[in-house]
Amino acid sequence: MKTKLFSIIIAAALCGLASFSRAQDIDAFAPVVVKTQPEAGSKEVPAGEYEVKITFSKEMTDQSWSWSTAWENSDPQSLGKPHFEADHKTCVMKVKLEAGKTYGWWINSPKYHGFQDTQHHPAIPYLLTFRAK
Repeated sequence: MKTKLFSIIIAAALCGLASFSRAQDIDAFAPVVVKTQPEAGSKEVPAGEYEVKITFSKEMTDQSWSWSTAWENSDPQSLGKPHFEADHKTCVMKVKLEAGKTYGWWINSPKYHGFQDTQHHPAIPYLLTFRAK
């Protein structure tokens, strides 16, 4: 009886370990920002017209975004609507930057979740800050 009970316990434990060792499906994870232009923290971004680019880890839903101000008046003047490049991973916003000003955007935020992949997983919030020279 003890041997049978011990075998059942070992079998249950092994089944539990097997579930931990299964590979995860990358498509089930939320998208993340993998690259920005300018790079976050940049201090030498040229003033004037500039294209800010946000690249995600996955293809994103078109016409859906959340560029949220990080603090009052932290966003540059936009020059048109944002759009995704042909890869559907890179969102572009054309802006006008003022010399010497520091800018900040939340790409998604705890409150706004417009950037979503094609399966409607919201992107993990990302803070992009930079300064125009």
